[in-house]
Amino acid sequence: MSEAEERHASWLELFFDLVVVVAVAQLAQRLRQPTWAEVGLWVLMYYAVWSIWTTLTLYSNVRAERTRTRAMLVGMFCIAVMAAAIPDVARDGGLHEGWFIAAYIVCRVGASQTLQQSGTILTAWPAAQLGAGLLPWVVSIWADQPMRYLLWGLGLALDMAFAILRSRDPQRLIAVMERQVRRLYARERRWDGVAGTTASPARKVVAAVLDPSHLSERLGLFVIIVLGEAVAQVILASSGETWNWQFALAALAGFGLIVALWWLTVRFGINTVVGPSEREMKAYVALPAHFVMTAGLTATAAGLGVVITSPGTPLDVGIGWVLGGGLAGYFAASTVLGVVARAERRWLWLWGVPCVVAPLVVAGVAWLVPAWLVVALLLGVALWRVAYRPRQDAEETLPTSGGEGTASA
Repeated sequence: MSEAEERHASWLELFFDLVVVVAVAQLAQRLRQPTWAEVGLWVLMYYAVWSIWTTLTLYSNVRAERTRTRAMLVGMFCIAVMAAAIPDVARDGGLHEGWFIAAYIVCRVGASQTLQQSGTILTAWPAAQLGAGLLPWVVSIWADQPMRYLLWGLGLALDMAFAILRSRDPQRLIAVMERQVRRLYARERRWDGVAGTTASPARKVVAAVLDPSHLSERLGLFVIIVLGEAVAQVILASSGETWNWQFALAALAGFGLIVALWWLTVRFGINTVVGPSEREMKAYVALPAHFVMTAGLTATAAGLGVVITSPGTPLDVGIGWVLGGGLAGYFAASTVLGVVARAERRWLWLWGVPCVVAPLVVAGVAWLVPAWLVVALLLGVALWRVAYRPRQDAEETLPTSGGEGTASA
C-alpha cells in the first residue's frame, strides 16, 4: 500500500478519543496520594478504560468505512460514565461504583456483539470479541470490598491470558469457533425440523484482517493523549504557585521529559527503537506492551503534577515511586518490544536495560533530594534513550515523520 493509500484515523475515531482524554485526566488525579492498594486499584481502573478503547479501536480497524457510528458513540458514552465515576471508586462508600461497573460491562458486551456481527473472528486479540474476562466483572456487582476488586483483577488476568494464548494459535481458535457454529447450526436444524421451517446455512468462520499502519497510528495517538495529560498536569499545577528558581527548574525539566518521550514516539512509534532487522509486531505482544507503556506514562504525568506544586522539597515516598516507577514501566515495555524486534545488543545493554533500572534508582532516593532534581535526573534518563542511534541511520538527528520506524501491531 502506498503512502497515498494508507488509511488514517477517521474524524469519528478522533472524536471518540476526546472522552479518553478526560478519563486519563481523572485517573491521573487518583495517584496524587498513592498507597500500594490505591496503585493496584488504579491499574484495574486504567485497564477497564484501556480495554474498551482497544476493543473499539480494533473494531474500527477491521470494519474501516463500515464502522457503525452508533457503536462508537455508545462506547464513548460508557467511557464518559466511567470517567465521571472514577473519583468515587473505593471512596465514600463507592457512591458511583456500580455505574462504573455497569458502563464497563455494557460497552464490552456491545463491542463484542458488534464485532461478531461483522462475520469475522478477531484472532489477533480475541479477548476484544469473546470477552473472556467479563464474567468476574458481572459477579463483582454483588460482591463487597475488597472481593469486588479481586474479581476485577481476575477479569484482567483472564483477558490478557486468553488473548495472548489464543492469538498465538489462530488456526486452532478458528477451528474451535467453527465447531461451535456447526453445533449451533445442527441445533437449529433439529428445531426447525419440528417447526417445519428451514434453517439458514452455517456461516464459515473467517479471520479478521487488521490494517497494521492504521493500528500503529491509533496506538501512537493514545500515547500522545497521555503525554498531553502530562502537559496539562504541569500547566495546571503551575497556576497559583510561587515561580522561583526551583519552580523554573522543575518546569523546564518536566517539559523536557515530556518532549523527550514525544520525540521517541514520533521517531520510532510505540516500539521506541528500530532494530536492524525490524519486523511486523504481533498484536499479542504490542497490545500488552502498549497497556504497560501508557499506564506508566499516566503515572509519570501524575507525578509531574505533584512535583510542580512543591519543587524545592523532597517527594513523598509514594509519589517518588509513582513518578520513577511509571517511567521505568514505560521503558521496560519498550525494551521488551525492542527485544522482540531484534534490536541490536548494544542498544539492549547500553540503552534498554539501563533506562529501566535508572528510574527505579531515582525513585529510591526521591525522598532525600529536592523534587526538581528528581525530574532532572529522569530527564537525563530519557535523553540517554534519545541519544541512541541505529548504525544504519546514525547520521539522522531529527524526526522526519510520525510513521517512520513504527512497529506494526
